Amino acid sequence: MSTSPPELPDALLEDVRDRLLSAPGPVTDADIAEAVRAGGRVLGAAGTLHAVQVVRAELTGLGPLEPLLPHRGLTDVYVNGPDQVWLETEAGVRRVASPFRSDAEVRALAVRLVTAAGRRLDAAHPCADVQTAAGYRVHAVLPPVSTGGTLLSVRFRSHRTLSLQDLVDVGTVHPDTAELLAGAVQSGANFLVSGATGAGKTTVLNALLSRAPQHERIVLIEDAAELRPEHPHVVGLQARHANAEGAGGIDLAELVRQALRMRPDRLVVGECRGAEVRELLTALNTGHTGAGTVHANSAEALPARLAALGALAGMSREAVTLQAVSALDLVVHVARAGGRREVRAVSLLEERAGSLATVPAAVQADGRLRRAPGWAGLCALLDRALAPAPATSRSTP
Repeated sequence: MSTSPPELPDALLEDVRDRLLSAPGPVTDADIAEAVRAGGRVLGAAGTLHAVQVVRAELTGLGPLEPLLPHRGLTDVYVNGPDQVWLETEAGVRRVASPFRSDAEVRALAVRLVTAAGRRLDAAHPCADVQTAAGYRVHAVLPPVSTGGTLLSVRFRSHRTLSLQDLVDVGTVHPDTAELLAGAVQSGANFLVSGATGAGKTTVLNALLSRAPQHERIVLIEDAAELRPEHPHVVGLQARHANAEGAGGIDLAELVRQALRMRPDRLVVGECRGAEVRELLTALNTGHTGAGTVHANSAEALPARLAALGALAGMSREAVTLQAVSALDLVVHVARAGGRREVRAVSLLEERAGSLATVPAAVQADGRLRRAPGWAGLCALLDRALAPAPATSRSTP
């Protein structure tokens, strides 16, 4: 009859942590096992293996949260103080028993995750957003900014990039919409994917970029590296936050400028949320092909969102309108209801009385696709883009 491994004494864990953290360099399983043996306790082979797993989770993983995490389908973990832990999977959000005994334990985990990513989380810097070496996107807020204890949010990167066909199979994209979008990407159309937080913008953009022609060189520019298109030639650039002294930061706008010197066939800004929108629109108006995502509640709200972002970059509404109409061919809007994500609309952009407006071309609702006023314009755009180049005549000497 098998028995579960005994709980490890707090004193042993603290001693092992101190030994490991005092040594330079990365921590390996062999280092952990040696530190456990040096602690002077006889645990046996099974006990030592259990201790290695616990300490590894404490030092490099998610600590007390590790045993709660499902092996598949996990997207987010939300810790709302020591008493509330929620998991979000493909099936939705559910509450689980909290493994934390006090807010000090939540704070210790949050500080360790943020510190390991090179940032500070303390009374002087009570908010932090980082990406760890393990690929987690971590956001933390300390009291008194948080009124209910330490808040910790962890977003997980999917181990597999969903293809456009995968999104069709789960109902995110209508088959006809998928065909239209694949044609647009292969023809070099410039587009934005819009939607609210968690709507699936990155997932859809990933799938579309995976359909780009194989000969293209794709340069990705992101605040936190999340895009992983299935494509043979992808280069990634990631922004760097300023240090505690306010120096050393590299923002997305600067990365766009750097990317233009890397001869990109397709320039992609993972998320436009500031002055980088000016750099992207400028690039797309000077012969470059590209894409990106933007937060917006609906396709109709996108013009106002672009105007607001342009204002942050010192652009007038008129300048944003002229730049966007000239630079962008399509807007793909993604929405979420419950646990279901869906491409709701494919729209064109046009100028109306000096203002930017979206014209819906294809709208998906209740699993059906209906044609909207911009359908003819969308078909004409794709026909022009996919038309073969005229044959050139050769003169016989």
